[in-house]
Amino acid sequence: MYAIVEINGQQFKAEEGKKLFVHHIQNAESGATVEFEKVLLVDNNGTVTVGVPTVEGAKVVCEIVSPLVKGDKVLVFHKKRRKGYKKLNGHRQQFTEITIKQIIA
Repeated sequence: MYAIVEINGQQFKAEEGKKLFVHHIQNAESGATVEFEKVLLVDNNGTVTVGVPTVEGAKVVCEIVSPLVKGDKVLVFHKKRRKGYKKLNGHRQQFTEITIKQIIA
């Protein structure tokens, strides 16, 4: 059984026991339980239910493993040739690590 759920503007495939790295959730504490109710699709052993736009009564229950995890560094380099212009910026995105506990459909 799996579900497609929208978390902070992004869609994820949620299966029980799976770990996900989602965009940083404000005021999240380690060990807290979070429920996401924007379930777009549910597949229950071959029976697919597609929401219009969401599936009624379906939700995904998650546990927060780590409230703040930094992603890999992404380097952004700008250069204009023959002008002597170079600029290098680095960025590390903040994520929250969650574990899917239960899918209720």
